Amino acid sequence: MATPVREGNLEAPIRHPLDWQNPEFYDEAALFKEMERVFDICHGCRRCVSLCQSFPTLFDLVDASDTMEVDGVKKEDYWKVVEHCYLCDLCYMTKCPYVPPHEWNLDFPHLMLRAKAWHFKNRPTKLRDRVLTSTDMVGRFVGIPVVAQTVNAVNKVGVARKALESVAGIHSEAWLPEFTSRPLRSRLKRLPDDTPGVPAGPTRGKVALFATCFINRNEPGPGEDLVAVFEHNGIPVTLAEKERCCGMPKLELGDLETVRALKEVNIPQLARLVDAGWDLTALIPSCVLMFKQELPLMFPDDPDVQKVKAAFYDPFEYLMLRHKEGKLKTDFKQGLGKVAYHAACHQRVQNIGPKTKEVLALIPQTEVEVIERCSGHDGTYAVKREFHPAAMKIVKPVVNRVNQAKPDHYGSDCAMAGHHIGHARTDGTAPEHPITLLRKAYGI
Repeated sequence: MATPVREGNLEAPIRHPLDWQNPEFYDEAALFKEMERVFDICHGCRRCVSLCQSFPTLFDLVDASDTMEVDGVKKEDYWKVVEHCYLCDLCYMTKCPYVPPHEWNLDFPHLMLRAKAWHFKNRPTKLRDRVLTSTDMVGRFVGIPVVAQTVNAVNKVGVARKALESVAGIHSEAWLPEFTSRPLRSRLKRLPDDTPGVPAGPTRGKVALFATCFINRNEPGPGEDLVAVFEHNGIPVTLAEKERCCGMPKLELGDLETVRALKEVNIPQLARLVDAGWDLTALIPSCVLMFKQELPLMFPDDPDVQKVKAAFYDPFEYLMLRHKEGKLKTDFKQGLGKVAYHAACHQRVQNIGPKTKEVLALIPQTEVEVIERCSGHDGTYAVKREFHPAAMKIVKPVVNRVNQAKPDHYGSDCAMAGHHIGHARTDGTAPEHPITLLRKAYGI
């Protein structure tokens, strides 16, 4: 019998460290016992049905079972729920009333992560999924000038895309990013550690940009826009000496050992910059969340991980902190008109408030309509043959909101989500990153 729904917890949610190095974390019986417990609570509540495909999949399995309860669902079918979870964290942060410190101690995303880690360790993983999540390797290879041009051209050919779908499982109608042979890290200069900054509030007034795989290898424009905006506001921007993927793609795959390996490259670089007086930022919300939440939960006793966490900011969070101290310039040259702004899931769950909207709202003759709903892209989910239809279903309400707004500009802090929305609009318009819009408003 399903667990009856009880009054939810009213205290602020807390997150327990991810006990991934405990052998019980990978114990199959313990894992399935916990999944059955949590699925039973979710079935009795059903509050998260509109968030992603995991919950409708679970509820359909329950409703189609002989008992119409979780105990009637085959354990092997649990994986159908797991594979649709892309760790957006919205259920934990915005919907679920039973998260810790509630006695039911429900953490659906991290339970799905545990299941993915068990699956990665004990069952075969598709070559496609290994390649798609190896963003450094793909970026280095495809970033070779001739290769980049060839891949970009082939990705626009329908016959080639059909072949790619057949061979690699990449949906022929999914949006795919272009690659650049001039990555962002080759366009920007590293500054001396003793570069001065002007402190304001908790910010130290100089920032090290974690370039991220996508901004570095696929779309460096917003990275250049960030540097222009920050320097216009008297904030020097530098880069780490070296950088690897933040680890979020491998986390979503359940490959936690590779997450550890990536952390062992990135964290010492970033911690050294923090010690030299730099604050940290990144333009992809998933990367920011990785350093602010996921790595600290995986490595709670690592002082450098915690040091990096404390120094990491969302770019617009940083600008608003400066604005509160009178250190943000408002010498805007032009308004933006109406902006349909999609708030990315991994930004929303950082609990910083709508900072992008607050900054854009400072621009005269600008109206910002915020769309707080998942786009369904998730970096790799929307391009996979078996999940693309679900991703297009999830993005449809977002597209409807954008179309109803009839905006002069639209976009998302997550550039990939923005492109997924643009792709689903099918009207030839292109999204613009909010940092690009801010640069336009400054006229710089």
